[in-house]
Amino acid sequence: MKIGISIRAVDRGGKLRVQRNRPSDGIERKIRRIRFTLHFQLVQLAVARRREKLRQATNAVRQIAGRENQTPKMDELSLIPAPSSPALVEVNSRPTYIPDYSTPRFRLTPRHFAYLKIAEGCNHPCSFCVIPQMRGKHRSRTPKSVLAEIRGLLSEGVREINLISQDTTYYGMDLWTAKAGPRQPVDSTRGPTLAGLLREIQEIEGDFWVRLLYTHPAHWSDELIETIARCDKVARYIDIPLQHIDDSMLGRMRRETSRQHIEELIQRLRIGIAGVSLRTTFIVGFPGETEAEFASLLEFIRRVRFERLGIFKYSQEEGSRAAKMPGQVPVKIKNARYRTAMSIQREIAHEIAREKTGRELKLLVDQPHVARSEADAPDVDARVVLSKEAPVGEFVQRPIVGSRGYDLLA
Repeated sequence: MKIGISIRAVDRGGKLRVQRNRPSDGIERKIRRIRFTLHFQLVQLAVARRREKLRQATNAVRQIAGRENQTPKMDELSLIPAPSSPALVEVNSRPTYIPDYSTPRFRLTPRHFAYLKIAEGCNHPCSFCVIPQMRGKHRSRTPKSVLAEIRGLLSEGVREINLISQDTTYYGMDLWTAKAGPRQPVDSTRGPTLAGLLREIQEIEGDFWVRLLYTHPAHWSDELIETIARCDKVARYIDIPLQHIDDSMLGRMRRETSRQHIEELIQRLRIGIAGVSLRTTFIVGFPGETEAEFASLLEFIRRVRFERLGIFKYSQEEGSRAAKMPGQVPVKIKNARYRTAMSIQREIAHEIAREKTGRELKLLVDQPHVARSEADAPDVDARVVLSKEAPVGEFVQRPIVGSRGYDLLA
């Protein structure tokens, strides 16, 4: 008897969708080369839009499902007899799944830090993005589920928990009795919120810190800022992708914020949270971006001096509104704008690193001679190079003796 092997191909794109184009092309090419009797479970972000191409690629495809469309049926297909003409089984064509504490999980991160998804989906209509089409509407986990997972991770030795979702600041608002609007600020008087969750996390015993990633500028409130300021287990680090600052660009991007709102929010964050490090990302070369609009972005970067900043060159995302917009910017211009913006940020980041010389910082050790500060998220930010070896996965206090580019020396 032939045994069909179940292979799950996973596309981990979606967070940086502006960098991706036709993410399932590679999967299609690989499937066409398959000459074995294999049953594939295709779990990747683009299948909702490209089912037909994947279906036609080969009859080896047994099941097609979006990553959030998990059901017991998927695990049941792990090892089954291979039929001569397998029938296609589609699982939940509309995204409804929410990962929770009961979901089996195999962590790929080191033992001492973890990513914890607190919600799935997004309600924002950004014109460059197709995440709402692929992941569905925002769906929050219950606070009980999140807190249970945090306690479980801490018991395994985790010291840093990175809270993630497509819109972390909207957490809990979909659970309110009264519907929350698209620009609703965090307000715990109306139901579960990120602020309320952070206050409960603060009460958990242990030496650890929590990092906020992927917050949206539309939902920040004084309550959330004050909560972070009072909770010493919340890292003084805010990831808040802004994408642009020019009002015309923000309108075309359908970002649901304005320059004035962003400027005021940054001021409130820096006044309200002592020592906070702000990380953001911007898109250059978005359709219709003029030299004046780009110059406005550069002026903003120079003046605000973000501690951490990334630049993405816009690329057309299939199925997005922006992909069909007129005024697509040539690649040569996008590349030039990217280099210009990054050169400005490089100087700012190096200056900020030099200014930390002489300070003593709490560091989380990633490798015997490599650590990170509160200002550095894993994989995307700077490092602290240690002159003396330290235990991996533990916190240490070290004086900063210098810097080398983006990195600190301790």
